[in-house]
Amino acid sequence: MSPVEINVPEILKEVQAAFFRYEKALVENDVTVLDELFWDSVHTLRYGVAENLYGYAAIAEFRALRPAPALNRELVNTTITTYGQDFATANTEFRRDQVHGRQSQTWIRTPQGWRIVAAHVSLMPKTA
Repeated sequence: MSPVEINVPEILKEVQAAFFRYEKALVENDVTVLDELFWDSVHTLRYGVAENLYGYAAIAEFRALRPAPALNRELVNTTITTYGQDFATANTEFRRDQVHGRQSQTWIRTPQGWRIVAAHVSLMPKTA
């Protein structure tokens, strides 16, 4: 078995572009782009702060119904890693007002481009 190439520069650049496109869509509440960037499959999942969403349809329904208050946030400690040509992970912390959270995404290359197949968002405990 040959070793998996980690962070091939052109592949890393592709995933970074997809990740930051997602981030822009998130803070602008561009539901069309958010829906586009999740893999349209029953196997896709998103664990949110207060919801567990199984399948693309549940994720899209959540996005359509979610209120869109001020969504601007600062990303810190963002780490994107590619594994070979078709698989990547993206992990980041975010800060918004007094909220500090974490976000993880698993990305795969599909015929339509890079898509999120699994995502997780959680909040950090408030510190004094």
